[in-house]
Amino acid sequence: MTCSLIITTYNWEEALQQVLFSCATQTLLPDEIIIADDGSSEKTKKVIENFAHENPTLPIIHSWQEDLGFRASMSRNRAIAKASGEYIILIDGDICLHQNFIQDHLSFAKKGFFTQGTRVLVEKHLTQKIFQAKKLALNFFSQGIKNRKNTLHSKFLSSLFSTHKNHLKGIKTCNLAFFKKDCLAINGFNEDFVGWGREDSEFAVRLLNYGIKRHDIRFNAIAYHLYHPENTRASLPQNDAILKNTIEQKLVWCNNGINKYLKGLDNDN
Repeated sequence: MTCSLIITTYNWEEALQQVLFSCATQTLLPDEIIIADDGSSEKTKKVIENFAHENPTLPIIHSWQEDLGFRASMSRNRAIAKASGEYIILIDGDICLHQNFIQDHLSFAKKGFFTQGTRVLVEKHLTQKIFQAKKLALNFFSQGIKNRKNTLHSKFLSSLFSTHKNHLKGIKTCNLAFFKKDCLAINGFNEDFVGWGREDSEFAVRLLNYGIKRHDIRFNAIAYHLYHPENTRASLPQNDAILKNTIEQKLVWCNNGINKYLKGLDNDN
């Protein structure tokens, strides 16, 4: 099964460098990496070019769109449309990966399911130390970890505590995986979402409405979330309304989705 790793980013080169480093040191590499860039400057482009030069056998695609505010749904749709992999793993540009991250996700991939991986929260001072050292070396004993138990990597514990769920609590596209065909069946992410918040939950609702079940992975597929200030919540009222409508109407399809790029209308490059 082929796998595309998609990384969303916006003007945070320091973090993206660390994320890409963690990608290159995986026990099992993805078939390709696609950067879903929501309008970053040339500095981000340079980071990606340097990574491509240093890792010539790992295909990397830079999917860029104009900076017109927070448009994560559009950015992800453009990237997914470019993906050649059967299986899509989504992370954010501030998510560093455990060395077994890709291998874990693929081991849990199962038709009829999408998967939510495990997230470890890295505090501010540790994030700064990581940037200064220019390397990632985190474990259970690292000082500056909030939810320490999530650092434990264990097949045995994962088999005991990984569960199937049918609700939205804990849904985060910073560590989410699904089959591309299932994404296309619901027309991808809803681009009516502009500004931070709820586009990930609404996407998951439509997957559930389509009949795709949720699998929460514990103690495997571990990602370290670097500290950053919270995004503005100014768009939440309108985004909550879109989510509420999807839930109440039991929607599967969104009209403003990925299909426009599949028809060859994507001209971001």
